[in-house]
Amino acid sequence: MKMLIGICLLPLCWAVSTAVYNLFQDSINTAATHNLEGWALPIGFVLWVAIFFLLPRPVRTYVLGHELTHALWALMMGGRIGKMKVGKDGGHVELSKTNFLITLAPYFFPFYTAIVIAVYYLLSLSLDVEPYRIWWLAAVGFTWAFHITFTISMLAERQPDVQEHGRIFSYAIIYMANVLAIGLWMVLIGAPKIGILWIMLKQDTMYTYVFTWHYARMGWQQIQTLMEMISSGAA
Repeated sequence: MKMLIGICLLPLCWAVSTAVYNLFQDSINTAATHNLEGWALPIGFVLWVAIFFLLPRPVRTYVLGHELTHALWALMMGGRIGKMKVGKDGGHVELSKTNFLITLAPYFFPFYTAIVIAVYYLLSLSLDVEPYRIWWLAAVGFTWAFHITFTISMLAERQPDVQEHGRIFSYAIIYMANVLAIGLWMVLIGAPKIGILWIMLKQDTMYTYVFTWHYARMGWQQIQTLMEMISSGAA
């Protein structure tokens, strides 16, 4: 069943991709892209990518964030947390409940980026953090790249979390959530509004599924025609 749901989600993955890409195209010429603040996040992102490939990788730090993400999402959904183990070769956390969101959360929820964002906005309640906004954006890019690079690296290996719910279903959920996070981030720090993103998502989703249904019907009709020709020839 999850495999079938995953297949049905594939057009939605494409729709989310095109919507976020169009949102990026609409916002790329805004003023924020032409000043230092607009470059802070990409610079932080590229800095981590360079570190990831050139220096020893902090695997324990990733595993810690991975297991804490499982725990956080379990808590948000009413679960309880037991013992947690973190090591260079992997980790484990005992949970009283689980579902596909709790299981796959570490692959689409950037734990350390969430901490950076939360700390910034909590400090803004009592301090003037605007002078440090550039450094904050760089930290967001840095930690986001940490999440993306390790996620891709881990998914290239056999992951029990993914196997539990099937690759097609898991990859579709992980991909959509990560791309949507990019769209929401553009809304948060840039000119686009959440309503614009919603309209783009709705339009692209409708178009993609209509397009998919149309060509799926055409393909099925051709298969039926071919089967009839084979049956006639055999007779």
